[in-house]
Amino acid sequence: MVKLSKKQKLAREKVDSNSLYSLSDASSLVREISSTKFDSSVDLAIRLGVDPKKANQMIRGVVTLPHGTGKLLRVLALVTPDKEIEAKEAGADYIGLDEYLQKIKEGWTDVDVIVTMPSVMGKLGPLGRVLGPRGLMPNPKTGTVTMDIKKAVSDVKGGKIDFKVDKNGIIHASIGKASFEAKKIEDNASELLKTIQKMKPSSIKGTYIKSIFMSSTMSPSISIETKIA
Repeated sequence: MVKLSKKQKLAREKVDSNSLYSLSDASSLVREISSTKFDSSVDLAIRLGVDPKKANQMIRGVVTLPHGTGKLLRVLALVTPDKEIEAKEAGADYIGLDEYLQKIKEGWTDVDVIVTMPSVMGKLGPLGRVLGPRGLMPNPKTGTVTMDIKKAVSDVKGGKIDFKVDKNGIIHASIGKASFEAKKIEDNASELLKTIQKMKPSSIKGTYIKSIFMSSTMSPSISIETKIA
């Protein structure tokens, strides 16, 4: 059995596991129960009443959080020379093409997001086994494969996240930091939930959003009312 620290015990005492909290109350409470010495991430786990095995129920999308994620994301722009200035102006951390393709082939993946152009995707295909498991493969659906490199990089730097339901029908997403004001956490969570609600497949007849839990790194989970979505 895992031994809880004094702070973890106090955090658990503050959360009523039998209650459903409003999004506003949960956003305040998650800050109180964050006990790490570093600035914890605040995450949502949203269980959906979908079957991910069915193509028309695979929920995947992007959302720009109004207050950003609180994370400094490292962006690699795999672009041709004519797009390098555009990528630099938008704030990409690494810019280039063949030299970075070679580095990735050799195992380098020290980035958080890769944006690229449609014409480059053919060169990325063979690197799928390196990028895929790490969630780094660019995808047109998430806006990371585009000719508008400036917008793609700016969006990522500005708080855009992509989300995808897993095989268990759950979407996991980081929506801020414990150091955020409660209202900012609430706003970010609300924006994500509204986006997911809009994506409800017409084939879903029962409950779409089954449960919502909010937590910070190493904190207990807070169960949130699903009617807010």
